[in-house]
Amino acid sequence: MGIKGDMQSKITTNSKLVVRALRHRNYRLFFTGQTISMMGTWMQDIAINWLVYQLTGSPSMLGIVNFCSKIPGFILGPLAGLLVDRFSRHRIIIFTQIMSMIQAFILAALVLTDRIEVWHVMVMGTLLGCIQAFDMPARHAFIFDMVDNREDMNNAIALNSIIINASRLIGPSIAGILIAIVGEGICFLLNAVSFIAVIAALLAMRIGKTPIALGQKSIARELREGFTYAYYFPPIRYLFFLLWIISFLGMPYIVLMPVFADQILGGGSYILGFLFSAVGLGAICGAFFLAARAHVAGLENITPIAAGLFGLALAVFSQNTSVWLALGIMFFAGIGMIMHSISTNTLLQTVVDDDKRGRIMSMYSMAHQGLTPLGSLLAGFLAENIGAPATECIFGIACVVGAIAFYNCLPKMKEHMGEIYN
Repeated sequence: MGIKGDMQSKITTNSKLVVRALRHRNYRLFFTGQTISMMGTWMQDIAINWLVYQLTGSPSMLGIVNFCSKIPGFILGPLAGLLVDRFSRHRIIIFTQIMSMIQAFILAALVLTDRIEVWHVMVMGTLLGCIQAFDMPARHAFIFDMVDNREDMNNAIALNSIIINASRLIGPSIAGILIAIVGEGICFLLNAVSFIAVIAALLAMRIGKTPIALGQKSIARELREGFTYAYYFPPIRYLFFLLWIISFLGMPYIVLMPVFADQILGGGSYILGFLFSAVGLGAICGAFFLAARAHVAGLENITPIAAGLFGLALAVFSQNTSVWLALGIMFFAGIGMIMHSISTNTLLQTVVDDDKRGRIMSMYSMAHQGLTPLGSLLAGFLAENIGAPATECIFGIACVVGAIAFYNCLPKMKEHMGEIYN
């Protein structure tokens, strides 16, 4: 009886650890709104890729469209980070969410009226990229404003990833079915409606913190200060080194998924949805594992292992022709991908000085919004010339090599991370 009671007590304690960030009212509101909105976002992402593939049948065009939607984040990222440090992150996010909703409504109208062309998708993607250039660093830095207890930061970031990947699990599956039955336009429309939830949640928040004043420094000096800080502080430099490799060569797997679903696995949009759902399921499992951790200490060891698992899974997936085996492989890809992402985000948020948080998180976003589309262009070009399997295999192996290099830098990195364990 005593053993049973101890087990129940341990389970209860672990459950509380997993959701401890929800003690904060503002974060609860954010969590609820994002849960609804992110499902719509993933539905739109799947619908756009499938729509472009159906309109053109070209892997390289998939890369170009993704490039258009992400490259603004790379170009505008430094300025966005500076604005996030200077102005209210809360108001910035409200504005970007409203603009994202308008963009989704326009896409829905174009598709439902049968006027959509590839150049429309490129223009709308570029517009969304400009919006996300300011939205992503603001959202990453805003977690610090919503969670008063620094010890809950890791949990808040992990729960945020659970939202994203639970949506990745559900959204693509729904999108695959809707695309097959009623077409892509409904996916865009549902995404637009879903933004109402997160906007309402943001408006209901009570935010007391204000951005740290940066003084009267010039914009150029403040930008240079952020890049210098990131380069000369080894933990941040090494974290960005591996993040850039994963973003440039690992994350472009997304643009090749329609090719694998159609040509390699012999399925349709529903197979594409299942593949992304498998990634989402793996990511949820990885995020729950990290959410249950009570401390940041040790995340630097998890980071290269997770990145290596992600790269290895992509390499194995590239040589597979079985649908069921592909789903299992992408499950492990999701685990590695999200554990690397959460660990990197948490470590950056932990070691960065508060007055540079916006600029560092903008660099984090730039890796996804800038290097990923560049990698997508390269992936599309290589897939046209050497095939999608060979391209994915090369990229996956490169990610494993990057993880090994990062692992070899760990001793030097830990010398500068004493403050994390205090």
